[in-house]
Amino acid sequence: MRTQKQKQRLNNRRAAVAVEFAVVAPMLLAIIVGLIELTRAYDAQNLLQTATREGARFAAMDRTDMLQEGESANSKLIADVTNFLVSSGLPADSIQVSVVDADDPTQPFDLDDPANDLQLFQVEISVPFSAVSYTPVSEAYDYMLTAAITFRNGRATLSQ
Repeated sequence: MRTQKQKQRLNNRRAAVAVEFAVVAPMLLAIIVGLIELTRAYDAQNLLQTATREGARFAAMDRTDMLQEGESANSKLIADVTNFLVSSGLPADSIQVSVVDADDPTQPFDLDDPANDLQLFQVEISVPFSAVSYTPVSEAYDYMLTAAITFRNGRATLSQ
């Protein structure tokens, strides 16, 4: 049988464990939530880079018979990239895709313009972190996740 003194020590130890847990649990929870958010940001950045690369790869190819009637290469690229990102869980209304001149990123680049054959272009995609975060992000701390890649417009016809 336990003595009164042994019971008192056991109760004191249980109380100490409860206090230690109350101190450590919030820190542990904050670390876990932070790791989840960091993983989500990394995953979203990886998705943006993959979508950028695949969109630019499409634009760098000979697009004969790839476009619907009246569809431009720019609009197909933007739609394909957006669809890929939406199917991966990103909200469509927050995705920004642009095709710009590699030398002057303030100027749009027309992939269908014959004058742009074999010219460098850049595909840029951006999404606000608040759109991919599992936790609320205030506007003051929100930032853009971006990806960009430069390719050559390979619309030139191949000679036989």
